[in-house]
Amino acid sequence: MRPHAFSRQRFSTRGSVRRRFRRIVLALMGIALAVVLANCGGTSSESPVAEGPAAPADALVFGAVGQPVNLRPGDITDGNSLYVQQQIYNYLLGNEPGTTELAPELATDWSPSEDNLTWTFNLRDGVTFHDGTEFNAEAVVFNVNRWWDPDFEFGYRDEGALYEIWTDLFGGFKGDEASTLADVRAVDELTVEFEITEPFAAFPAAISSAYFGMASPTAIQEAGGNYGTPSGLAVGTGPFVFESWVSGDRVTLSRFEDYWEEGMPAAEQVVFSFVEDPAARLAQLRAGTLDFTVDLTPDQLSEIESDASLEAIYRPSFNVGYLALNPSYEPLATKEVRQAIAQAINKPAIVDAFWGELGETDGSFVPPSLEDYRGVTGDYEYSVEAARSAIADAGYPDGFDLDMWYMPVSRPYFPNPKPIAEAFAAELSQIGIRVNLQTKDWGAYLEDRNVAPGFQSFMLGWTGDYGDPDNFLFAHFGPGATQDLGDYQNPELFDLLNQGRVKSEKAEREAVYQQADELIFEEALRIPIVHSQPLLAQRTGVTGWVPSPFSTEPFTTVEKS
Repeated sequence: MRPHAFSRQRFSTRGSVRRRFRRIVLALMGIALAVVLANCGGTSSESPVAEGPAAPADALVFGAVGQPVNLRPGDITDGNSLYVQQQIYNYLLGNEPGTTELAPELATDWSPSEDNLTWTFNLRDGVTFHDGTEFNAEAVVFNVNRWWDPDFEFGYRDEGALYEIWTDLFGGFKGDEASTLADVRAVDELTVEFEITEPFAAFPAAISSAYFGMASPTAIQEAGGNYGTPSGLAVGTGPFVFESWVSGDRVTLSRFEDYWEEGMPAAEQVVFSFVEDPAARLAQLRAGTLDFTVDLTPDQLSEIESDASLEAIYRPSFNVGYLALNPSYEPLATKEVRQAIAQAINKPAIVDAFWGELGETDGSFVPPSLEDYRGVTGDYEYSVEAARSAIADAGYPDGFDLDMWYMPVSRPYFPNPKPIAEAFAAELSQIGIRVNLQTKDWGAYLEDRNVAPGFQSFMLGWTGDYGDPDNFLFAHFGPGATQDLGDYQNPELFDLLNQGRVKSEKAEREAVYQQADELIFEEALRIPIVHSQPLLAQRTGVTGWVPSPFSTEPFTTVEKS
C-alpha cells in the first residue's frame, strides 16, 4: 500500500457527522431534501404520445424509460435499445446472473494463444436464428465485419449506421492504425478466431458486451438499411422474437419456441411499455399495468416499501460518480490542493443525504462489483481544518476561485446534480474555495469538456460496458483518455494499465490494478463520490428477475403468476 498525505476513514462511517451535514445542506440550500429528490432533472413528465392496444393479461410488461433508438447490434449505446436487444440477441459470452463473471453463451469456451494475440472461441452446436437459419462461425465473422470493416457491403454505413462504440472499445475500424483487431476468421463451422494487434486480456468481455449481439446475416441482407428499425427486422438467436414496434408506445416480443436453452424462456410474451417519467412508472406499477420497471429515484424507495403489492429490487453497483479536477489550471496543478479538495468534501454525509442506502462511497474509482481489483478500501479523512491548512501550505492562504460544472441531467450516479454541486460548493467554501457553479446543454457539456483546456472542474460518472477494471481505469486514465484533464500524463500509471491489458492470469491482473487504483487515489484527479445502487421494482407476483450490474439483462427466467 502506498503512503498517502492524509489519513483514511472507512466508507461505512455514519452517525453524527452525517446528521450534522444534513443540517448544513438544508441551511445552505434552503430547500427540503424531499422536494429536491422529487424534482430531479433529466426526465419528462409527459405521457407517451402514442398508445397501442392494451397488453394481453398474461404478457410480462416492462416499464422502459423510453423507446429504443434502433435494434441494430453495435450501432447504439443507449440503455433503452440495449434492454430490448438483450431479449432478441445472444452474445458470444454471457455473465453469471447478477455478477460480472463471464459465462458460456453462444460460445461454450474461449482461450488465448500462448502469445495472447489470438483468441479462439468454440461455438455452441445446434443454435438457430429466429428466421430458421443456422448460427455458426461464418455468422460471427459476418457480424464482426459489419461493425469493424468500413468497406463491408452489409454494414450500410451510407444509410446511417455508425458503429461508433466499436472504436471506443477496440481503438479503431479495419485499416486504422489504432485498431485492436487485426483479423477475424472462421476456422471451421463452430470455431472462430480473433487475431489482435496487441495483448488485450479483457477482449472476451469486451466483444461480449451488450452492444454486440449476434444478428442473422440473412435478415440483415433482406432488410438492408431498414434492419433494426420499426419498419424493419430484428432477428437474433435470443429467447424472444421481435413482433412489433409501435413508435412512442411499445415493443412487443414473443417466446422463441426453438430457443437453445431447454425450457426457456419462461414467459410467453414480453411488452416494453415506454414510460419516461419515474413517477408515472411507479404509479403504473402500483396500478398493475406494469409488472416490473427500472431507474426509479431514491426518494421512491419508501413508497415501494409501503406497498404490499410491490418489491424493491437492487441492481449491483457498477458505476462511479466523480468530481474531476483539471490539472491544467492553477492551482489544481498542485496535487496537494486536489487532495485537500478531496478531504474537504464530506462524501459519506453527501451520499447519505442524496442516495441514502442506495449509495456507498470510498476512495476507489473501481466499483464494488469488481472488488478483487480494488486497491483502495478507505478514503481521505474528512477534516475542514486539515484541508484548509493544506491549501495554505500550497500557497493559497486566502483560497481561490473555482469554476465547477454540474450535469444538466439526472443519472443514477448523480440523481440531483445541481443540489449535489451546491453541497460541494458549501463544503469547499469552508476552506476558502469560492465555487462558481455552471452548466450547459447535455450534448455541449459532454463535448466541450474535451475542448482544450477543458472545464476547470466538473461532475460526471460512468457505468461500465463490460466486467473488467480496464473499462473503468484505462477508459479514464489511460493514454488518450485524459483529454478532459488537460491530457494528463503519468508514465507509471500508463505502465500499470498496459500491464493489466497484457497479463492474462487473474491474480497478476488483480495486483496490477490494485496498484493503479492506489496511484489514482493519490493523484486525486477524478475524485470518486459515489457508487450508486440503481433502484428497480416489481410486483410481488413476478419471479426470476436477476438484475445485472451492466444496467440491462435478459428476461429469460422472468415470469409472473
